Amino acid sequence: MELGALVFDFDGLILDTESSIYEAWSAAFVAHGAGELTIEEWAAEIGTQRGLDLETMLHTRASGPVDIAAMHVARQRHRDDLLEREITRPGVEAWIDEAERAAVPVAIASSSEYEWVDGHLRRLGLRDRFEVLSCFDGTCPAKPAPDLYLNACASLGIEPARALAVEDSPNGVRAAKAAGMKVVAVPNPITAQLDLSEADVQLASLADCSIRDALARTS
Repeated sequence: MELGALVFDFDGLILDTESSIYEAWSAAFVAHGAGELTIEEWAAEIGTQRGLDLETMLHTRASGPVDIAAMHVARQRHRDDLLEREITRPGVEAWIDEAERAAVPVAIASSSEYEWVDGHLRRLGLRDRFEVLSCFDGTCPAKPAPDLYLNACASLGIEPARALAVEDSPNGVRAAKAAGMKVVAVPNPITAQLDLSEADVQLASLADCSIRDALARTS
């Protein structure tokens, strides 16, 4: 395969936002006497939009009344405190460097909104490394639908069959495969417990392998 584009997921792949988001929601459940929010339940939320109706789940399980507005304020503060400690995941910048040396354009396809992805990329000093941000805007389906990947490839002028997706979740892997792309899966601490076997290649870390070697393993 002659690589025409490299398209990354964002949450949990470039930056481990997944662990912080899950930990903050889990703490909210515990604080309201709603018991444990399990990884198995949370799996439906990873890599998509509104995979779970978390507010209804919290209301149903809580030991008493829930002030949803106050809960969200506390949860988001907790999440943001955790996110401030997160840095780019291992191997991400090395893969971007390798793509740039080969004149391969790099994009992001994310089920998160543009402002979320753009803001974190700017904090990390990575925004100018990506030619296209294909993010959820409410006008096309989130993953596992293929639209975000198809939009990224179309914006780059590259056929999906010539693009490599890098993902961390089952929903993301299914989206990229449905778009007709080869997929490398790199789990984070949350998604390491999920089934990523639909990917063409699975890596423990991007730091373990070059793009060239990963491509060789997809054939």
